Amino acid sequence: MMFYYQRLAKQITEKIDHGELEVGDKLLSIRQFAHQHQVSINTAKGCYQLLEANGKIVVKQKSGYYVAEKFEKLIPPEQDFTSYPREVSNLEILVEIQQTAIQPNYINLGTIQLDPEFIPVSNLRRSLNRALKHAKPEDFLYCDRRGHAQLIQALVEHWREDGLYIDKQDVFISSGCLPAIALLIQVLTQENDSIIVPCPTFNGHLQLIANLNRQIIEIPASGHGIDLERLEQVMQSGQAKVCLLTANFQNPLGYCLTHQQKQDIAQCAARYQCMVIEDDFFAECGFDNVRPLPIKYWDKNGYVIWCGSISKSISSAYRVGWFCIGEQSHDLKTRLTAQNPPVSTPLQLGLADFIHSRAYHEYLCRLRPKLKVQIIDYIRFIREIFDKVLIEIRQPEGGYVLWLKLHPQLDSKDVYYAAKILHINIVPGIVFSEDAKHIQYLRLNAGHKLTSNIKNALQKIATCCEHILAHKVKNNG
Repeated sequence: MMFYYQRLAKQITEKIDHGELEVGDKLLSIRQFAHQHQVSINTAKGCYQLLEANGKIVVKQKSGYYVAEKFEKLIPPEQDFTSYPREVSNLEILVEIQQTAIQPNYINLGTIQLDPEFIPVSNLRRSLNRALKHAKPEDFLYCDRRGHAQLIQALVEHWREDGLYIDKQDVFISSGCLPAIALLIQVLTQENDSIIVPCPTFNGHLQLIANLNRQIIEIPASGHGIDLERLEQVMQSGQAKVCLLTANFQNPLGYCLTHQQKQDIAQCAARYQCMVIEDDFFAECGFDNVRPLPIKYWDKNGYVIWCGSISKSISSAYRVGWFCIGEQSHDLKTRLTAQNPPVSTPLQLGLADFIHSRAYHEYLCRLRPKLKVQIIDYIRFIREIFDKVLIEIRQPEGGYVLWLKLHPQLDSKDVYYAAKILHINIVPGIVFSEDAKHIQYLRLNAGHKLTSNIKNALQKIATCCEHILAHKVKNNG
């Protein structure tokens, strides 16, 4: 479904791409645009904000909106991309970045997490207290390894509101999303087996795969999604038994696959009997009121295992997640039941109450529009201060991850170390793929409010980029 402001933005984008609007052309004011298209001021604002976030237009203070400059001339040609099994080679820097993220007195723009002010602490505390008050004596004994029935029921009802019907017999509660994925990889594969991943992919997935002594097969991906033709080729080849994907608001690219793309993946998984582990941890953090459906929705044969958690939508400290398998997977269900570590019962009961009481639903309704505005504010500010070194920054379709493409002469690892000296934590693009494919990229967390401290840190990173680039140009000149 495309909203009207998105359709208007698409029309203007096409005019810019086809040369009907040229670089530097001034656009109508928001009020004039609204009058011309007979839409509300808010719709006109939404259209212009989307165009600005996608780099099609820029705003000049006290002057108005203009068609933005194009940077295609600075973008090097895409590398040849070969998909074959290989080990993850960036483990050392992955561990270093993880350790830097927990250092005190650092400004954390690397780890993807929400601002503490967004977290509904009072409601969570109220739900936990209420759950413990009404808990039964048996709730303080060992819990079913598959999870507490109250939380499973609450989740199933919550998903049903978004049109996703999951049998509660297929649901397992886990201590977060990554532990669930780790368990699934261990059960579904053996050491040195290959796992299909998009490129770039979440650095946490690569670190997990490396720690489990598995290999990866990379499939090219972009801001528009994964290369489905290449994915099918690798599935058909039989080189991998498992595929690890995110369909909704992928980290770091921020794309959300279409219904047709999700259906195609589910069908390919069944056709070639390749299990898809779907990491859907960002799905609740979209910018619209409706949660996007996962690949699991189109899974008719049990080859998609759907994983999620509340670490991104509520709090990274609340280590509760889930995974849902197919109904025909009896042997798999037995093995997972035996190996799934039990999760704290009080936490499960507290979360069940939080969902049942509608507090979670109301919280998401407040959070989503705030995230949308915050992302646009971040992108606008970054475009302004990174103007000398930035090639591209796309607005994610959901979540709060920003993926920056820097000048081709910049190595984001140099930027990472320069920022580290200033006690600022960021993540260089090199850790999201092999062969330094994304050496000029940088990932930033936009979950924190854009305070003066955050702005100051971003300004310091931009200055680091400019100094590094100037030094390289001087040495190469």
